[in-house]
Amino acid sequence: MDSLSQIVLGGAVAAAIAPAGHRRAALLAGAALGTLPDLDSLPIALFSDNPVTLMTVHRSFSHSLFVLPLVGGLIWWLFRRYGRGRVAAAPARWFWAIQLALVTHPLLDAFTVYGTQLWWPLTPPPAMWSSVFIIDPLYTVWLLVACVAAWCLRERVTAQRVLVAGLVLSTAYLGWSLVAKSNVDRDAERTLASMGLGDAPYFSVPMPFNTLLWRVVAMTPSGYVEAERSVLVDEGPLQFRGYPSNVQAYREAASVPAVQRLAWFNRGFMRAQVQDGRLVLSDLRMGMEPDYNFRFTVAEQRDGRWQAVAPVQHPWSMPVSGGDGMRRLLAAMWHRTWHPSAEPVRAALGPGTAPPAPTVTPDAASAP
Repeated sequence: MDSLSQIVLGGAVAAAIAPAGHRRAALLAGAALGTLPDLDSLPIALFSDNPVTLMTVHRSFSHSLFVLPLVGGLIWWLFRRYGRGRVAAAPARWFWAIQLALVTHPLLDAFTVYGTQLWWPLTPPPAMWSSVFIIDPLYTVWLLVACVAAWCLRERVTAQRVLVAGLVLSTAYLGWSLVAKSNVDRDAERTLASMGLGDAPYFSVPMPFNTLLWRVVAMTPSGYVEAERSVLVDEGPLQFRGYPSNVQAYREAASVPAVQRLAWFNRGFMRAQVQDGRLVLSDLRMGMEPDYNFRFTVAEQRDGRWQAVAPVQHPWSMPVSGGDGMRRLLAAMWHRTWHPSAEPVRAALGPGTAPPAPTVTPDAASAP
């Protein structure tokens, strides 16, 4: 999640646990602890400039449920022994305030689609529960209000009540996001089964800043299909659109280390393209067709074989950097949330890097 969400989550958790007389200190300490795991980007950048490494090592050791409790225990011990007295005055409360301010960070991150390595140094695929977007105001606002109120109210009983209410409401919102995702997944699975893609790997993820409009992507033998789903107005089968991917080049380059690393990290949800004899992989989980946040050149063809090259990350090409582009995107998402449509939200921003694709029929989807 975004830094503000992690700051207010850490602050609210710590302040709700620490003694009332330590509330302001706990808000500051929790905010710092809630930010700490994301500082892993700094040491990673000191050891590597490989963009694939930077992407896939982020949210690993610093987000591990094996590592963070040890870090929290060390911080607690240091402040208890050398601090200014608060931790020593209420050691049990501060122990749990520190631990939970740290551990809630990776758990919240796991609700996004990016991928969080909760069990590092073990190597299962990163957790990507993908029920909230990386920035979601309806999650953050309750915690922000609670932290501001607790800072102002200080030791009053009302401050504790507001903190608990903020944590309950933000957690309830996460619960709602899982319910919405479950409904979208149920409809997606039914539609994919009717298309002969019942066993196809797929994922669903909310569109930016909300949990009402969702994007569903499934892999096919020749590429992938994509659809949008509003939990408010859409009924019946999803209207998938089909897009090609160079699956042959992707398979032939499967032994390239960067390809293996990305396939593990994003579970193979990638578009493969060959551009000027080089293999470009796009992570389908983040972005909108045809523009994706993470695109890497990872190999080149030599003597009929794919050879590894130093990975190069391509700039994001989606035209939303200006205010007008973002306004059009938000307006298109708002309209699509309330109106069924076969037109993708991305179309509101004008032509992208690939032509629009037709709606996929069951026969076309299952064709080799």
